[in-house]
Amino acid sequence: MKIGICIPYMKRGIDRKTLLDWCRAIDDGPFDSLSCGERITGYTYEMRNFLAAAAAVTERVRIVPSLYVLPMHNAVWAAKELATLDVISDGRVTVTVGVGGREDDYKAVGASFKNRFQRMDDQIAEMKRIWSGEPPFEGADIVGPEPVQAGGPPILAGSMGPKSIKRVSKWADGLYGFAMDGNADLIKHFFDSATDAWAESGRSTKPYLMGGFWYSLADGADQALQNYVFDYLKIFGEDEARSVAKTMKMHTPEAIVEGIKAIEALGAEEIQLVPATADIKEVERLAKLLS
Repeated sequence: MKIGICIPYMKRGIDRKTLLDWCRAIDDGPFDSLSCGERITGYTYEMRNFLAAAAAVTERVRIVPSLYVLPMHNAVWAAKELATLDVISDGRVTVTVGVGGREDDYKAVGASFKNRFQRMDDQIAEMKRIWSGEPPFEGADIVGPEPVQAGGPPILAGSMGPKSIKRVSKWADGLYGFAMDGNADLIKHFFDSATDAWAESGRSTKPYLMGGFWYSLADGADQALQNYVFDYLKIFGEDEARSVAKTMKMHTPEAIVEGIKAIEALGAEEIQLVPATADIKEVERLAKLLS
């Protein structure tokens, strides 16, 4: 099973050195991919700039926008950005798309929160047309650049509900089943739903299955992980966020190893581990643990 790690785009105080240190440590370590998520509101860094920098300073790991909240964006712009990232990385991009769940992020950039599932379906079709060399409208020039990967980067979908998974089974290359606490039963549910949906949609290939969870191996890992989860979820209600934060368990080497093995046993082809802090020890200690 391939193992990826997310750069800490949600933590204050990240500077050029922090970003470069993380990217190089991931590329030098026992990791297969480097990911970054997308948020607008809250103190977060912009995903595209982070990943372009990562693509330029790494040589080996795949670059994974995870996830790209597609309905907040114009499909042609997204196709151009991702094709450019594919060129910068020399064909190392796998993009994970989704609709997100933060209406404030949509509102902040002037995007509609309504009909976002249908919009994403339509956007994927348009992006694939752009990547195939079709112009955006009759009489227009094509939109470059041409992706290094023929037809564009592989597309995974960050979907959870049965209806959503059924929709994406018609166009996605795979599913990203993320469980905040690393609950293997929940990830199994996502994976089983995807396998069934792909078959029902008449797909000739099985879905690529990627799991993921939050973790910390920094000093004071237990509290650091709780703080991270609370900060991430507090927009949905502080009491609920605090309650969920207290259930997090991926803050010891033993729990993390057990969680990775449990997800691997489900047939996962890749897992994304999302650290709770920007401390480089998160990478170093995880690399040592995996070795």
